Amino acid sequence: MDIHDFPYENESPCHYRRALEVVSSKWTVLVFYELEDGKKRYSDLKRRVEGVTQKMLTQTLRQLERDGLVLRHVYPTVPPTVEYSLTPLGESLIEPMRTLHRWTEAHYDQVLLARKAFDRDNP
Repeated sequence: MDIHDFPYENESPCHYRRALEVVSSKWTVLVFYELEDGKKRYSDLKRRVEGVTQKMLTQTLRQLERDGLVLRHVYPTVPPTVEYSLTPLGESLIEPMRTLHRWTEAHYDQVLLARKAFDRDNP
């Protein structure tokens, strides 16, 4: 079985576009940064990802699990303990995300200056 055996009527035919959809969510990036150091419980992620709602965190984790980037492990406790970790595929995205982070650190001030100049010249 390969990828072409699955119907994806709502998926973009462009792999690059779909990849950008996966990683362009700010919540995805913030969850990745938290999971970079290893497994985290849902409650830890909720506490550490500032501003994320329970609904959005759940949706983000489900999508990442569906995309094969995050592994969800449920422990049979009462109540159940749930931990999340990056899969090897997810770990392969850490370096590109770091590269984008370094670019942002180095150049975002220039972006802000360009925005101000544009707004000033285009009222």
